[in-house]
Amino acid sequence: MATKNQAYPVNIRGELTVPPGRGWWLLKWLLGIPHYICLIGLWIAFVVVWVITFFAILFTGKHPKWAFDFKLGVLRWNWRVFFYSYDALGTDKYPPFSFDPDDSYPADLAIQPVETMSRGLALVKWWLLAIPHYVVTSLFQGGGGQNSRVGLTFILAIFGAIAVLFTGKYPEDIFKLVIGFNRWTYRVAAYVTFMTDEYPPFRLWDD
Repeated sequence: MATKNQAYPVNIRGELTVPPGRGWWLLKWLLGIPHYICLIGLWIAFVVVWVITFFAILFTGKHPKWAFDFKLGVLRWNWRVFFYSYDALGTDKYPPFSFDPDDSYPADLAIQPVETMSRGLALVKWWLLAIPHYVVTSLFQGGGGQNSRVGLTFILAIFGAIAVLFTGKYPEDIFKLVIGFNRWTYRVAAYVTFMTDEYPPFRLWDD
């Protein structure tokens, strides 16, 4: 079972390991700690690179290749870790500590680079234009603050894991929704971090 976007320039792949271990998911919060520590540092650097990218596009209309490659690597690493853990629980194969694409791993992410980007969009795309998507993805991924809540993605992934625990099978419809929620989220993430100027579609699926 696999999902893959071929139209929009942000492509996430998530292939369900059939079946995942029935109870292994209960330990993934612990097994993921080395990755979580790495990702904290990487996301701090990501924000710095995002600011550099903003000014580079604003003044030159171009996205520096080194910055694009770094941000793509962080998003790819993040997706693999959370596909393994609680944004999908789709595999028991441990994620690599790597920025690089890997066809042997069941989750991957690719973004088509562009040579020139809109200077005007850089001023508004990450806040004003993205507001409708922020509302939707906050439902998928949850929010912070005093009214913190878990998102639909986490809830459905846990339902899928419980189904595996008792039946040995991850329900296909739940897995499809989980991947769809993540696909939408990563498209928006790529758009607001200046990796594409193409506005994200309001859909979960590829077609």
